[in-house]
Amino acid sequence: MSMHANAGTGISHRTVEELGGEASVLTRQRRDHAEMNRLMDRHQSLPDGPERECTLKQLIQLVFSHAFAEETVLWPAVRRRVTGGEELTAQVEDEHQQINDLTTDIERLRPGDPEREEKIRRVFSLIRQDIRDEEDELLPRLQNAIDTLALRRLGAAWETVRKSAPTHPHPAVPRRPPGNALLGVPLSGYDRLRDALDPSTSAAVSKAKVITVASVLLSAAATIALVRRRWR
Repeated sequence: MSMHANAGTGISHRTVEELGGEASVLTRQRRDHAEMNRLMDRHQSLPDGPERECTLKQLIQLVFSHAFAEETVLWPAVRRRVTGGEELTAQVEDEHQQINDLTTDIERLRPGDPEREEKIRRVFSLIRQDIRDEEDELLPRLQNAIDTLALRRLGAAWETVRKSAPTHPHPAVPRRPPGNALLGVPLSGYDRLRDALDPSTSAAVSKAKVITVASVLLSAAATIALVRRRWR
């Protein structure tokens, strides 16, 4: 079920300046959403093969790191500052959980399996709906509730968490802090090592990615400490 936003109130056609600048969480969110749409369109245009699978993996990595940052940093701010924020974020979290469950199945099924293709179509539809709900309803309400400086501070926190977030579905991880960070962030190192060692990735790129896992784990530890302080 989608949120019933009023036409013309969303952030999709606003300028970067109107969203609070490049550092604003709204600008960062919209940039990721645009990349998700680009990857979904690309996947749908490609024939079966390694390039199509690579595009899907890139999308999955982006979707899950993005959603984790939302759930850790952004939605708590919406619940604190936006009237009706609890209901709004609960709906988006439900969409995230559906995406999580479907993607878990997609990663278990073989490419070319008709069941897998159907689940991919369903998850793409959910991602597009989630983007609309956020850009047309939830994010505009947040912008109306806080000032530009707060949007930029949220953007910095959001980016920090996103860089140390899991990149694959983990159905048992809760959708809200502090539980999501305490359980999800430690899985980030595993996910990123898994991404780095993917057979489709070149050896040179894999080596470089493996080296960065240590820095991700350090960032993850800092994120856990931050969330613990905030939720004491």
